[in-house]
Amino acid sequence: MKASSAAGAADVPQVTAPSRAPRRHLVVTAAIMAAFTAWYAAWLAGGPGPAAIAYLALPVTAAIGAHAILGLIRGRVADPVARRFWRLLFAAFVLLAAGYAGLAIAAFRDTSELPSMPIPAAGLAAAAFGLAMWAVARVPLGIHGRAHRRRQWLDRAIAFLGCTTVLFDFGLVPMLGASDPWSPQALVLIGLSFVLAVGGITKVSYLGDGPVDRVAIRLIGCSGLVGAAVALLSVAGGYGSAVPAQAVVMPFAPLLAVAAVRRQWTSTGARPRRANTWLPYLAIAAVDVPLIALLPGHVLTWPGRLVIVAAVLVNALVAVRQLLAMRENARLLREKRASEERLRHEVTHDGLTGLANRGLFRERLAAALADGETTVLVVDLDDFKTVNDSMGHEVGDDLLIAVADALRIAARDGLPARLGGDEFAVLLGHPAVDGEAVAQRLLDAFAGPMSAHHLLVHASIGIATAEAGTPLDTVLREADVAMYAAKQRGKANFVRYHGGMDLPVLGHARLGGELRRALDTDEFRLVYQPIMDLRHGRVVGVEALVRWQHPTRGLVSPAEFIPAAEGTGLIVPLGRYVLRETCRQAAAWLAEFGPDALRKVGPNVSVRQLHDPDFVEDVRAILAETGLPADRVVLELTESAVLRGPQVLRTLHQLHEMGIRLALDDFGTGESSLSLLRAFPASIVKLDKSFVDGIEVGEPGTPEATARQAVAHAVIQMARALGLETVAEGIESQAQADRLAELGYGLGQGYHLARPMPAADVTRLLASQQVAAV
Repeated sequence: MKASSAAGAADVPQVTAPSRAPRRHLVVTAAIMAAFTAWYAAWLAGGPGPAAIAYLALPVTAAIGAHAILGLIRGRVADPVARRFWRLLFAAFVLLAAGYAGLAIAAFRDTSELPSMPIPAAGLAAAAFGLAMWAVARVPLGIHGRAHRRRQWLDRAIAFLGCTTVLFDFGLVPMLGASDPWSPQALVLIGLSFVLAVGGITKVSYLGDGPVDRVAIRLIGCSGLVGAAVALLSVAGGYGSAVPAQAVVMPFAPLLAVAAVRRQWTSTGARPRRANTWLPYLAIAAVDVPLIALLPGHVLTWPGRLVIVAAVLVNALVAVRQLLAMRENARLLREKRASEERLRHEVTHDGLTGLANRGLFRERLAAALADGETTVLVVDLDDFKTVNDSMGHEVGDDLLIAVADALRIAARDGLPARLGGDEFAVLLGHPAVDGEAVAQRLLDAFAGPMSAHHLLVHASIGIATAEAGTPLDTVLREADVAMYAAKQRGKANFVRYHGGMDLPVLGHARLGGELRRALDTDEFRLVYQPIMDLRHGRVVGVEALVRWQHPTRGLVSPAEFIPAAEGTGLIVPLGRYVLRETCRQAAAWLAEFGPDALRKVGPNVSVRQLHDPDFVEDVRAILAETGLPADRVVLELTESAVLRGPQVLRTLHQLHEMGIRLALDDFGTGESSLSLLRAFPASIVKLDKSFVDGIEVGEPGTPEATARQAVAHAVIQMARALGLETVAEGIESQAQADRLAELGYGLGQGYHLARPMPAADVTRLLASQQVAAV
């Protein structure tokens, strides 16, 4: 157990004092450099030892640098990119130590102050510089995108070429022309140190976040500047500068490397920073310095020509960079303008249809009213909520997009806009444009199937024209009033506003508010019209009808408040109240007079209720609450309600499966009565009053009587074939009742048989019927 724990602990590097190891290497390196500096001072005074001792300083400190890097790799660096960088530097310092160790051996063999560096040793040192440059070059800059990478390469090339030109002109050229010639090995190594220095500085100037610390790379790059110091010292002192260069100056390179190790060891990650945009400009200024230095001379040597070529190259690269910057700035400006246009369009246009939104419409309307006479059309889709509820919002959105396309074509002389939901508008700013003509084009555009789902849609359009200076809210309100007037006149048409038109519309809106209050204060009452057995005169069922007992207006006609309830959506809670009260009262009658007292109770159901997703659950809950058997409930629906799509049919089938019977009210007045009986799970058809009126006229068997009875006769035959019950509505005389009975109708209702009555009167009727049966 202990062995496994120890093995597990050995897998994780233990770093208790993060900076202790690199600090130790830093102290040792500094101490060695101090010792060699003291030796050199003593040597100048004729102190101990040959000059070859100076050549030991660099290989010793380089070996310490290599050891420090190895410790960093083993104990601190985990990222693969950072490990690759430091491994290459480790190899570079090992080669550097080996190369200059070869030079030290040659120095002890050669008693001169400037021994010639053996070719193999020079090769090792050159390889060391190459590995160091490769390590710096492989550090990723974190640049994404071809354009960004191209700009960075140009900037770095400008900086590299400019700085290299300065070091070449003031460092290598004097050594090349010195009276004491320097060996090719020394010149190559100093040149490589220049390249390392410039490459490192250029690299770190554009380095962002990354696994290799930015300051550590800068220190590695600065170690190459030691070569520049050596070059300057060599120019000033000739061969006599070799000993101080080896003993004092060159060990600074390993010292900087050990400092870079310490920095990497203690680093917590590079902080975000911007790239140095000033470096290319500094390089331009730098390359001008050698050019200025050429002015006093009269003879142009080959180094001078190289300086001129470098300056031309730098300026050419700067020109290319500026061209790219101009193109990039132009692109950014185009994108900025496009973004502004897109944002402006999104702010002023509807996201779904692309039409102008309410804000832009009001802005343009205000401007048009300031100039002169203006016409506004308000377009509202009829029964659009039914499409959303029955077919889903995606289908509804497709329909809105198709409507918007039709608006663009039909309202080509104006500005079409979507004000919100299914409400649109058109602004006609020119007095010569006829508002009625545009409205008619819109209605014609809506006449055929629309969208990919081939849906039929109708719209009600209100038109209002205002003189210059009219408040925009006034003209919008007048167009709204005209649009609601168009809806009240049967929808799918247009109406122009005129004075006084807003009174009934406002009354309709006020009525909607009063309906909400009426629901809260229990002002609605139910009356029941009996359904009679035509042969025996007995009550077999009742149809529930709602009435509104207004506190000040008295009894309000259903023809007045039912459309308002439909328009405001209050028909759903009102219908729920009617269903609950009907079931409660029917259960009370069955409890009092027995299960044979009533075979059916029939509340009416609106299309809005059928679209309510909670309707089926509401019915189930009310039946459970009142205890009324489901087969005693007959929900009465119109043909237009059934023709409202698959969602309604699904609801009706669910009700049928619960045991509730469905009656098709006003049968024969719709457009698809026969086809409905195949798709719709009806149990009862109710013959509309229009086919009962005048049915008693004429002697039986005469052509006149046969013609009047044709529809009623056809309906009873069809119902028998399909196994459906029939109820004749609107019976107003005994003659009508007799003629219907002769045709085969067993059930009927109407004012002749029984008027709608309160529940108490139905109770007395059922009681007397029960007594008569006994």
